Order: sequence, then structure tokens, then C-alpha cells
Amino acid sequence: MRVVRRAARAILIDERGQLVVFRRTLPGHPSYWSTVGGGVDQQDASVEAALHRELAEELGATVDRVQQVFLTSAPGHGGAGSDRRGAGSGREPGITVHHFFVCRLVSMDLTTRTGTEFTNPAKGRYDVERIDLHGEDLARFALQPETVKEFILANRAALLDAVGEDSQTSPVR
Repeated sequence: MRVVRRAARAILIDERGQLVVFRRTLPGHPSYWSTVGGGVDQQDASVEAALHRELAEELGATVDRVQQVFLTSAPGHGGAGSDRRGAGSGREPGITVHHFFVCRLVSMDLTTRTGTEFTNPAKGRYDVERIDLHGEDLARFALQPETVKEFILANRAALLDAVGEDSQTSPVR
């Protein structure tokens, strides 16, 4: 199958070693948590450029120490409104690839968020939450997709190190 959509997602870690995520609440569905990010648009120079754009749109955030650390794919559909890399006008079956980047949060200003996900009540709520990566807190959250949750749990020390946080000397909170 061919790739019909790409998405850039952030394993976004703040200065206290906390993972910054969205708690997604959709009308009539149980809440779940997701990493920040979204689809790669045609005007994005790269997947990493899409990540920076999505972080600015969704959190008013800037980041540094960015590196791709995980990749996952799933069946998906391209076409109008969902294939942002120009796969045609119909809904074409294929694969959606999610590129996950670890990055350190430099600044965040939620007052500058843009996008219909924040103005259209039918899209539910996107509440920003932080999950401590030093202890076992993440295990209790329904972070989606489950594969990224498993990756983060298995690689916490390396992810914290990648953003400049020394998990050996940081207190357990």
C-alpha cells in the first residue's frame, strides 16, 4: 500500500520532565490523551517543518532539541481534506504514517492557538495537560496510540536525556 497521509507528532517534554499532551474529550465518547501534532501540509518543507507549524498552531509553542525517535503506521485514507500531500481528490485507501519527534518545550502561549479544533464545539475539547515522566504516572493514562505510550514508557530515560534533562538526578515527583 502507498502512503496517503503523513503526520508529525511531538513527544513534547517541559523543563520539569513532564510530557505535554492533549486530553481529548469528544461528545459522547470517553476521554483519551494524545500527543500534539497533525498532518503534513503541501506547503510544509519537511515533516519536521510540519511539526513546528502544528506546535505553533495548537499550543503557541516553540521547541528545540528536536529529533525523530519513533515511527508508526496504520491503514488510512487520503483525499480531499485528509491527504495533505496531494494524493488526489477521492478518498484513497493506503497507509497513514505518524512521525514522532522528541523535543524540549521552550515557550508556550495558549492565547495564540489557532484552528477549527479550538472554535468548533463538535470537535470536542483539547485540554492541555502534563504527565510526569519520572514516576509511573503515564501508565495510568489512555494515551493514544498505545504503541507510542509503550515506546515512551520503555524509553523515558533516553527521551529525558535527549531534551537535556538528567533523569538520574531529578527527584521523583
